[in-house]
Formats: sequence, structure tokens, C-alpha cells
Amino acid sequence: MALEKIRSTTVLGVVHNGQVALGADGQASMGNTIAKSNVKKIRKLLDGKIVTGFAGSTADAFTLLERFEEKLNAYSQNMKRAAIELAKDWRTDRYLRRLEAMMVVANKDELLVISGTGDVLEPDNQIAAIGSGSMYAQAAATALKKHAPHLTAEEMVREGLSIAADICVFTNHNLIIEKPTG
Repeated sequence: MALEKIRSTTVLGVVHNGQVALGADGQASMGNTIAKSNVKKIRKLLDGKIVTGFAGSTADAFTLLERFEEKLNAYSQNMKRAAIELAKDWRTDRYLRRLEAMMVVANKDELLVISGTGDVLEPDNQIAAIGSGSMYAQAAATALKKHAPHLTAEEMVREGLSIAADICVFTNHNLIIEKPTG
């Protein structure tokens, strides 16, 4: 009998009016069961200059976070370069290829999505979402950017994640939202 992996769910990042915010819900699921309701899926790196969020297998995500931090140190804290190098390794390394997770990384200027297929995506609309509730959160944030431009990036992330939690059974209302520092 195979054990089901614990999976993390919804992460949303927004760049808006010179601000960047990245948030996630707190639910980890094992199959159709809530395994934990207050998981912290957002991590600060480099004294808060870079904020990361993950979705997918929790253990796999921590492995990727460690590797990303190593790449940041190897490439003079250049987030984009570190992300590209991690994606290359992830795609070609036999061990890393098996990892089942995705990451959103943000600094004070930009958001990137890093996937296991070797992709580093810079979202066109400056909204990045991953995980089971990602499309709900992304749709909500897109509407907020278009119709409520007076909101801050943090408010858009909070509301986008709340809307996702109202719709997606794998997303809850235990939110953590962080902003990268200068």
C-alpha cells in the first residue's frame, strides 16, 4: 500500500504600483484529507530580500528551497540567475527531476515561477499563482488589478487567496503574506 504524499496548495504573488507581495494559505492535504491547517509555505531568504512560496510535495519543496538558496549564494544574490540555474539543475539532475513541487520567488521588483520542467516564467501580468487553487486566486487578482487599482499588492494577494479559499477545497483561510525588503 503506497503512502500518499502531503501536498501544499495555493500561493499567489502580485506586483502592483511598485509593491510586491507573496502569500499562501496554510492547508496541507493528504489525498482528500486535511493533514494540517497552518503550514507555513512562505519563506524569507537573504534577510527578507527574497520571499519564496511553494506548492506541491512539502519535503520536495524544502529540498528545492535549499538548492535555491545555494544558487543565490553562488550567483551574488541575483534572483533571476539563481532561478535559471536551479531550473537547469532541476531538469537535468536525476534526483531533482523526481521532485514534485513548484516555487514562486519574489524580490522587491519582480516575481518568477520556477517549475520542474526547466521553466522560469516571468508572468506577463505581474501575477504569479501556483497550486490547486491557483487559477481561482489568479483570476481574482487579475480582476482586482483591473477594477480596483487603488488596492495595494498585499490587499490584492489577501483577497485573491480568500476568494480561492472560498472555492477550492484544498485551500484555507489561514493566510501568510510577506513583502520582500529593499
